[in-house]
Amino acid sequence: MEKAPQPVLGPDASAETPDQQPDRTLYDVAAVEDVREGEVFSVIIKEQSIALVRVGGEVHALGGRCPHKGAPLRGRLHCYSKAHGDVIVCPWHKAVFGVRDGRVKEPVAFSGLPVYPVRLVEGRVLVGVSPLPARVPEPCMEDSSVLVLGGGAAAASAIYTLREEGFAGSIILIGDESLPPYDRPSLSKGIFLGGPDKVQPPLLLNDAFFAHHEITRVQGTITSLDCTAKRVELADGRDYSADHVLITTGGRPAKPDLPGIELTGVMTMHGVQDARQIAEEITGEQAVVLIGGGLTTLELASALRQKGAGVTVIAPEQVIPMEAQWGREVGRILLRLHADNGVAFITDSEVVNIYGKDHVEGIELDDGMKLPCTHVLVAVGNEPCRSFLPDDVGTDADGGVSGIVVDEDMRVLPGIYAAGDVAAFQHEGTLCRIEHWRQAQIEGRAAARTILGLSRQPMPIPWYWTQQFGKKLEYMGWGEPFDRVLIEGDLSGFDFMAAYMRGQKVVALVSAGRSSAMARAAVDFDGFVAKEVRTSIV
Repeated sequence: MEKAPQPVLGPDASAETPDQQPDRTLYDVAAVEDVREGEVFSVIIKEQSIALVRVGGEVHALGGRCPHKGAPLRGRLHCYSKAHGDVIVCPWHKAVFGVRDGRVKEPVAFSGLPVYPVRLVEGRVLVGVSPLPARVPEPCMEDSSVLVLGGGAAAASAIYTLREEGFAGSIILIGDESLPPYDRPSLSKGIFLGGPDKVQPPLLLNDAFFAHHEITRVQGTITSLDCTAKRVELADGRDYSADHVLITTGGRPAKPDLPGIELTGVMTMHGVQDARQIAEEITGEQAVVLIGGGLTTLELASALRQKGAGVTVIAPEQVIPMEAQWGREVGRILLRLHADNGVAFITDSEVVNIYGKDHVEGIELDDGMKLPCTHVLVAVGNEPCRSFLPDDVGTDADGGVSGIVVDEDMRVLPGIYAAGDVAAFQHEGTLCRIEHWRQAQIEGRAAARTILGLSRQPMPIPWYWTQQFGKKLEYMGWGEPFDRVLIEGDLSGFDFMAAYMRGQKVVALVSAGRSSAMARAAVDFDGFVAKEVRTSIV
């Protein structure tokens, strides 16, 4: 049984009272030798979870739970990053925190870890429960101004980074939703199961943050951006200008050109209102057709089946779900997972018509088959929101990417930046647009650092996750092509690591039940592959 922390009087605690000073008591929590490098040693002191990390002869104490979703920080989560030094990585969503200062080094968290006082005495670790004062950044750029267009993850990350690094100028956020930036991925993962009144996604930055940091929020639709004057005009005639303009407008769900696509009952999933509409209209007695074969489709299928609705997925280009991205082996276990839970797949035909008088009554396939249904959900990809920009700004010269092209500093033009789903950038000679939540936050942070004149940090490898019928899978990679897949573990039991190979190079990882391993890979992909993947899989 673990020994309870023993209180040890601090060097000057006798002169203090609880009402006058923080608790300076130091608690004996562990032997120094028990805190091993590379691992996070977790202790509880006065109901506080604290993570101990050893770096050489030093031991550091930080908050023991990730501030994003409360993931416990324990086990093999201490890594060394070439960009950030010693760090702790959240196993759930890959937020990266500095060991010495607790600060966020990479998203997804929007606050750092508290740092606690530590003393090493005769081979024992003594830890206090009152956090050390957090570093207050030196104010900078007091006379500058920033306009952030769009209210998603990239916008929130940029705003947080600006203030975290001391930007003291004005910040205005312009978006078309009434809510502050929120956790959009939760929408397709079933947040609507509790009913329309329960569709309240977690906020990334709340109203108190905006008030405390004197950030102005404006709701409106952007109609034009003058990149020379750095002036934005809204649909209602209001206009705003700034020294720096960051475009984080993301994308909107694409709709195929089908007869009946505008009928009532045809839906997409993008914002809170979409989730509330699904919660209100779709019941367990109804039949729903989903058009598309990507992760959003599969997550919606999972959530709707849990609601009791009948679900049919029409994915003519994918006989096996996610095969092009994740390979045949992993795709098959997804197909079986959905089939075992009552989801039907049609992969040899495509929808040519959505029929009904005023409301959807069914869909017609190209082989003449008609399938009655009450609702159609379309999830065939997103179109970047850039209609307010001149056609010649941020355009791909080859015409192959529809987003806003940025350089390695997320810059479009002098004083104009883009980040998130709308931004396209070069990776190893290929222009790519990564439409995932953590990546959007990383790009927003990078753009903010450029505005602040801070040094460029390496772009971490993209990571995303999905949860379907209670099974979580994680992907890490740039979406590069692969020619074979090597798997270690139990596929059917959702406890495995899959390495995606092109020749002798590992280009991506997909895993289930290996969250700590993926956390280490998020910090040092090449090193993780060399040390752990190649010895166990390749």
